[in-house]
Amino acid sequence: MASFSVLLVSACSPEPYPENSSLVTDKAALTRDSIAQNSENIEDSIRNSYARLASERADVCPKLIEEQGSQVIERVAEVMVNDYCDYFLYPREGQHISVATNNRQIEALLIVPALHNFANGGYKVMSYDKHVIRLSYNGATYKPQNLNYDIVMTISDNSDKEYS
Repeated sequence: MASFSVLLVSACSPEPYPENSSLVTDKAALTRDSIAQNSENIEDSIRNSYARLASERADVCPKLIEEQGSQVIERVAEVMVNDYCDYFLYPREGQHISVATNNRQIEALLIVPALHNFANGGYKVMSYDKHVIRLSYNGATYKPQNLNYDIVMTISDNSDKEYS
């Protein structure tokens, strides 16, 4: 009878549910994801702060371009010291971006959030997000140590133009 009661007690003892352990695992994963996202946001904020300061200098990249509605942004006598220079923009959804430089040896590409070559025309903004325009040397010879250029970025709300 004693062995029967031990068997009965062990049969009724609660077992840990696998769902409980998965909830703990899910919470830990969410916490890790949250920490990673916060870390990325802080890094992006630091990069933007640096880019805001760099926008006041001709020879420092990346640069944050702060725009206010439809406008033309001209940067004259910029200096490319490295292989490329990035410009950060935060345009609104539906706006159009076009980029032109005075130097044929400089290629202008949108690299974030999509890849777009401005030599093929302007770009229609699909979402409010960080947009990174990269200017890079694309000449037949070695890049000069300090490459001078002018850049004109047009950010407009004009919807009657065709953009890819």
